[in-house]
Amino acid sequence: MLSWLQILADKKKSVEEIVKEHWMKYGRNVFTRYDYEQVDASGANLMMNYIEAHLVAFVGQKLTANNVTFTITKADNFEYHDPIDGSVSKKQGLRIFFEGGSRVVFRLSGTGSAGATIRLYVDSFIDAQDKDHLFRPAQELLKPLILVALQLSKLEEFTGRKEPTVIT
Repeated sequence: MLSWLQILADKKKSVEEIVKEHWMKYGRNVFTRYDYEQVDASGANLMMNYIEAHLVAFVGQKLTANNVTFTITKADNFEYHDPIDGSVSKKQGLRIFFEGGSRVVFRLSGTGSAGATIRLYVDSFIDAQDKDHLFRPAQELLKPLILVALQLSKLEEFTGRKEPTVIT
């Protein structure tokens, strides 16, 4: 907090102005998360199994949504390797990477009797030179990538859900 106060006092600019200057110099990372809560656990598991079974086949595919084309460069089931104790945490999320550095991640949690939660993480980088997109709202920028993720996962087909419960 004190560092931000010092920056504001020194620059004599608003936080918004400072952030926009940063984006114009370094580019911008945009992120959203879609939570689908209280999903039928069997449908959620079927969807995750479907995605995992197709990870290798996804690589190289080109998908288009809202006139934006994405090419899949890598897909995996993330596992975390702890550098301190050497432990490995497997199945931490199904990741799909695209040319240009965008990615989507599907995670499943809470598969108890009350239902499951599917979390869809979506992030992308907007280059500083891309003045047409740099200052647009994150949800607008990520919409084509979200549509591609939903198309790949067949989320609606497996779960019956048309909309997320929560968008952050």
